[in-house]
Amino acid sequence: MSTQSSANSFQSLSKVVVFGGSGFLGSCVADALTDAGHEVTIFDLTQSQYLRSTQKMIVGNILDQEKVEETVQGHNIVYNFAGIADLDESSQRPLDSVKFNVLGNTIVLEACRKAQVKRFIFASTLYVYSKAGSFYRSTKQSCELLIENYHEVYGLPYTILRYGSLYGPRVDDKNFIYRIIKQALEEGKITREGDGEEIREYIHVYDAAKESVEILSDEFVNEYVVLAGAQSIKMKDLLLMMREMFDNKIEIEYKSPTSSFHYEITPYTFAPRIAKRIVSKSHHDLGQGILDCIYDLYQKLNPLPVYDGIIVKE
Repeated sequence: MSTQSSANSFQSLSKVVVFGGSGFLGSCVADALTDAGHEVTIFDLTQSQYLRSTQKMIVGNILDQEKVEETVQGHNIVYNFAGIADLDESSQRPLDSVKFNVLGNTIVLEACRKAQVKRFIFASTLYVYSKAGSFYRSTKQSCELLIENYHEVYGLPYTILRYGSLYGPRVDDKNFIYRIIKQALEEGKITREGDGEEIREYIHVYDAAKESVEILSDEFVNEYVVLAGAQSIKMKDLLLMMREMFDNKIEIEYKSPTSSFHYEITPYTFAPRIAKRIVSKSHHDLGQGILDCIYDLYQKLNPLPVYDGIIVKE
């Protein structure tokens, strides 16, 4: 199989499958693909609540090899966001993490090989560089090696996306930004494990989704790509910014970490495969993005009528 792909051929005529396309990141990438003119099929355990009329939905299990292969047939691009993506959940469910993250991804790879897919895109993480991340990191590292094997043995073209810290719409309580905003709204405080000196590069999910489509160009064939925020920020500065957004009416509490799953300054340690980094010309401002998240979650927790953008108490 040729390892070369045409960027032009991916502009409007590509048939794309997004495994895990009902979730936070997967659904946003599915929408970005649709906006770019691609024909999108979503495959997930549950029906997507964000499904567009132009998108096709297949409810299924990534471990169902027959159904996965049937879904991939006739498509030329496949994204895989499926599996257990939460670090704490992965540490509590190691066997399921291996089944869904490693075996599930291999089933998709095999389907792509048989269907002669022109590009396989895998959602990895910056934790593959790290000693942190526990079973989650291990499964992602295993998947990256298996993807390389499929390329070496069968010539399957790939792109591996290593995502940084995500935030934005469609998140749930597994997301740190969501959890602390909810805690601030409900309890009037934010609790953070650590001393606040930890550094993160948060990226808005819409920016990550847009960049996840841009990597379909020839430049990123058989490459590793880092998708992280353009702005580094210490956690204590982020929390202080959020306290100001709450009119300085919330408390910030730091406590000793109860686990070693998260990195402090950087996730990076030595890694044999160096990734390219995408830096978009335009991106969501972190402060505005956080403020939008606060407003959205406040409305969900306090469903009051809104007139011309103004929340009205009856």
